Amino acid sequence: MVNPSLQIRLTQKLAMAPQLQQAIRLLQLNRIELREYIQELVDANPLLEQEETTPQPDQVRKEDSPEYETTETRKSEDEREYSPDDYDDQNWQNEQEQWADTAGWSDDFSERQFEDTSSSSLREHLLAQIQLAHFNEIDAAIATAIVYAVDDDGFLVDDLPDIRETLLPEIRVEDDEILAVLHRVQRLEPVGVASRDPGECIRVQLKAQPTGTPGVELALRLARDFLTLVAGNAYEEMQRETGATSENLKQALELIRSLEPRPGSRFDNRRDEYLVPDVYVRRDGDEWVTTLSPESNPSLRLNKYYINLLRKSGGKDAEYLRGRLQEARWLLSSLEMRNRTLLKVSQSIVDNQRGFLADGEIAMRPLILKDVADQVGVHESTVSRATTRKYMLTPRGIFELKYFFSSHVRTVSGGMISATSTKARIQVLIEKEPSNHPLSDQDISDILRETGICVARRTIAKYRESLGLGSSGERRRANRRADKY
Repeated sequence: MVNPSLQIRLTQKLAMAPQLQQAIRLLQLNRIELREYIQELVDANPLLEQEETTPQPDQVRKEDSPEYETTETRKSEDEREYSPDDYDDQNWQNEQEQWADTAGWSDDFSERQFEDTSSSSLREHLLAQIQLAHFNEIDAAIATAIVYAVDDDGFLVDDLPDIRETLLPEIRVEDDEILAVLHRVQRLEPVGVASRDPGECIRVQLKAQPTGTPGVELALRLARDFLTLVAGNAYEEMQRETGATSENLKQALELIRSLEPRPGSRFDNRRDEYLVPDVYVRRDGDEWVTTLSPESNPSLRLNKYYINLLRKSGGKDAEYLRGRLQEARWLLSSLEMRNRTLLKVSQSIVDNQRGFLADGEIAMRPLILKDVADQVGVHESTVSRATTRKYMLTPRGIFELKYFFSSHVRTVSGGMISATSTKARIQVLIEKEPSNHPLSDQDISDILRETGICVARRTIAKYRESLGLGSSGERRRANRRADKY
């Protein structure tokens, strides 16, 4: 029989206060999510109320009548004695009806529109599976971060270091831990989701095939080494490279073509949503000034009626109201912190990208999260949260804040130029190329090198494909068809 014993252990654990948790949550919400979240808190907390910016027609008529008693007048009568008759069922029902007519959102929130969620999106589908899967707390957080980095086609758009930064400072993990969770996410339904490219997506689906599936080994080899030949239907070259028989090669190709190269395609990820900017940018003389959208400030305030009631009440009622009052103050403080952080981050981005605002993409500077974090004095994860799904209205259009972050390409002199600027230069070169002699990727690389920009041919090809531009051969054939017709 084991004897019970006492043991003393010293451990370190990161614990966040409720205020910090709420501030982090508010910062990462976009405009619509913030509006819905605040509405839930207003409905649940009697100490919070929404300021009315314009009186309703029935309110104006009541104010003109001699029987009308304003809320401020009622709140100023500190010595008023409330009798039980003030709270009988009929009076309470009438008061509720009056609140239903006059209370609620300000003008910016008066017409709430809800998107159609009758069909599940890919993200919702994956998050539901994560909740049902056997993930521990840390792995579930990593898996959730991975899901939020998946685009509508089901591909992972963020690198592992970017995902690691979004988890900081609450969760500190290494890239290999994120990679292990990524492999588990890729086995969720649809299989192959969160892959980094179509080749990886096909390989994941092939590895998930039942044991003994005909042609799976050859299909894996094709997907790993000869996917370009598969896409180009280079049958004879595939047969020569693999040494496979015609029957085996046909079987493997049929297996590959039966798979889904875009695992998110069968989900309705589209939402009819109007983009409303969170930040506005305007020029004031030689300076660019940022201001927050009025909808970023929901005009919340404390309900003075319940505060006066708290002063007169006692016991459990007073304890309940004090708790709600503390929650209301935390929310107001967190909202102020969110707006202040968002404004500072936006202004820092604008200060770094003045060239873009004046001259367009060709003048975009290289910028990373750490640059803005150092300037604002916050952590990189805070900048990442503040710029995710937030939009800025500029004289050149509306852009997501993350659009202004770009990797760099080195110049001959040892300096740096942003990848966005390099893409813009590539597009200009292709637009101005002779129709009968399109520029090859190597030609473009040589031209850019003459201007002082060092870009390898492979990088040119990657940037060109991201712009949706075909190769020189494809452009030549397209030009011939255009000339023919």
